[in-house]
Amino acid sequence: MMTRRDILKGGAALFAGGAVSATFRNANAAEKSAATTKPPMPRPQGSHYTPVVTLNGSTLPWKMDGGVKVFHLTAEPVKREFAPGMVVNCWGYNGQTPGPTIECVEGDRVRILLTNRLPEHTTIHWHGIFLPNGMDGVGGLNQPHIKPGETYVYEFTLRQNGTFMYHPHADEMVQLALGMMGLFIVHPKKPENPRIDRDYGIILHNFDVKPGTARPDAAVMTEFNMWAFNSRVFPGIDPLVARLGERVRIRVANLSMHEHPIHIHGTAFEVTGTDSGWIPQTARYRETSMLVPVGNVRVGEFIADAPGDWALHCHKSHHTMNAMGHDVPNLIDVRHDDIAGKIGELVPGYMAMGERGMAEMTDMVEMGMPLPENTLPMMMGEGPFGPLEMGGMFTVVKIREDQAPGDYSDPGWYKHPPGTVAWKLDDGSTVMPDEPAGHKDHSR
Repeated sequence: MMTRRDILKGGAALFAGGAVSATFRNANAAEKSAATTKPPMPRPQGSHYTPVVTLNGSTLPWKMDGGVKVFHLTAEPVKREFAPGMVVNCWGYNGQTPGPTIECVEGDRVRILLTNRLPEHTTIHWHGIFLPNGMDGVGGLNQPHIKPGETYVYEFTLRQNGTFMYHPHADEMVQLALGMMGLFIVHPKKPENPRIDRDYGIILHNFDVKPGTARPDAAVMTEFNMWAFNSRVFPGIDPLVARLGERVRIRVANLSMHEHPIHIHGTAFEVTGTDSGWIPQTARYRETSMLVPVGNVRVGEFIADAPGDWALHCHKSHHTMNAMGHDVPNLIDVRHDDIAGKIGELVPGYMAMGERGMAEMTDMVEMGMPLPENTLPMMMGEGPFGPLEMGGMFTVVKIREDQAPGDYSDPGWYKHPPGTVAWKLDDGSTVMPDEPAGHKDHSR
């Protein structure tokens, strides 16, 4: 039986922080820039691949030195805007988490410098890449730990192609929990058939950032409250865009503590790869929900043959919410409006909610319900027909007939042709309206 004390405790946990301050932490210009999707790097002359676009991220520049591609990573504390109104104190590489994507071609000789600007030692492991044992990056096993202020050099030849990762193999629980990871893409020497028109990269991760704080709790094992695509949560995640008829590839790596069924609407993935390389043609399979295990990669491809705004998200429903509390009593169908006033006298800022479900939270946020500093409502986002009521691992694939090849800009909301939107049944009439009701704006 739920007691009065339980109700008060749950209400205080949800809302008392807002009584102290309702001011969100705003990102500065550099933090906002680091969290926007950058255009792909131009491919070298004579190469045949389509460059990868890292959602809400970037690709690491390189220079040639005597036939060797040279990259420089810096491990350091970073501030990451998860979504407007929330900035988190993470660790990462080159001012961002995940770190910039390393992009190469099979057969390249690479030299990667890692400078440590963390307060503790680190290393870097090249997850899935075949290389000499002494370059594998496991601290204490393959190399000494890299102390603060030191720079180590890794050099090897890439003898495979596919989708790989990099991350520390030192104090791994803390360093991964704070966001130290990145993608390592190796394109094949020969042109791919069929050709890929758009190539996207996403790393899945989870964080526990308690409301009113800014540092992820590295000791949390399973009960996280932020579920991220490339260390961003919805509505802070950029859309994936494509031109009608293009072949799209989405590389999804998982360095979180949970598996994730990544579900796409309006089409189906052809699952073509893992972190061990490409799946033979005869073994490939189609799924609308592509399960990505922990510490692994799945690559899904599809033809963008249906124009519209199509959801892309983890199909674990709690992973499409932000800042979830796990200790709040279940109040569905529990009448408590009669005592809400009395609770409000004891807990300033308390609002009765949950009796009819959690959708009312969206209305309360719009009404100005106070929140703790530096956190986000569970359900957010505004769509063309109203609140999207999403968070966490959610974004939109936008397919347009007039999207120019190579144009990654957001085309705005889809304008539905007449007669293609569900409509409200009024007065028993089944006559389709000329325009969709409630549609707000196509311009953004």
